[in-house]
Amino acid sequence: MTAIHTRRPLRILTWHVHGNYLWYLTQVPHHFYLVTDAARSTHHSGRSGTLPWGDNVFEADVEAIRDMQFDVILYQSRAAYEQEAPRILSEAQQRLPRIYLEHDPPQEHPTNTRHWVDDPGALLVHCTPFNALMWDSGRTPVRVIEHGVKPLQPARWSGAKAEGVVVVNNLDRRGRRLGLDVYEQMARQVPLTLVGMGADRLAHIGGRGEVANHELPGFMADYRFFFNPIRYTSLGLSIIEAMMVGLPIVGLATTELVTVIRNGDNGWVDTRPAELVDAMQRLLREPELARAWGEAARRTAVERFNIDRFVADWMDALQTVAG
Repeated sequence: MTAIHTRRPLRILTWHVHGNYLWYLTQVPHHFYLVTDAARSTHHSGRSGTLPWGDNVFEADVEAIRDMQFDVILYQSRAAYEQEAPRILSEAQQRLPRIYLEHDPPQEHPTNTRHWVDDPGALLVHCTPFNALMWDSGRTPVRVIEHGVKPLQPARWSGAKAEGVVVVNNLDRRGRRLGLDVYEQMARQVPLTLVGMGADRLAHIGGRGEVANHELPGFMADYRFFFNPIRYTSLGLSIIEAMMVGLPIVGLATTELVTVIRNGDNGWVDTRPAELVDAMQRLLREPELARAWGEAARRTAVERFNIDRFVADWMDALQTVAG
């Protein structure tokens, strides 16, 4: 890789893929340029939404990128890496220090899927140890940088509503992997409110609609617990954001969540739906238990997923690739 010997902030070109993650990432004290087009299409929306983007976040029009100067290219999707980069980047830009940030575990075979980045000169960053374990990362150097969360609102759990809150985008269209059937089963037995994009399409079973990013912590704070119905994904940021507020977590004992939640301490995880129902009903009956588990959940989040550790890990990764 090309070494960059400088003390100025790095100029990092990337895409707007996951809004909250990108906002947390831009707490790193470098300059981030977001690929943008006139239509503000998928992954090209720039400084969009309600997130409080900092002065270190800029937009880079797709038509102008070839004439701009960057130090690092940070890929976040297969389409950008394989299809878009050769089209919008110059040959010199394609040879720049490069990182591929993988947000998900394999979507095809869970253990035998080879990652499409096969580049000893790149760095493949996984956001959970589980993801790194499941992907076949081939020749590409691998690093795990776990999530870091900076609350968008100073909210704290009250648990006043004897209900659970669920945060999943477009759950009705994403099926078994995101746990639509699990949510439907639980919602028939426990009072649950679902929020996220398209949640209003499930209004008949507690779907409410989307809540703005900066309002979500305060919204969640009123609920007794957070329920995660997802079978197979990375560790959802909404789980950590709920923990930061002080909600106890109930969810499926799958993927990285099993290393975060300790049964009877900061929540409850299990692969048996009936056990999850029992845990949620107990939290509804015993608000003081929910408070105690929630306080432990917040301690876990602050210790493991604090923004300072996250920033330090990314600073080190960028130093490694860019010199």
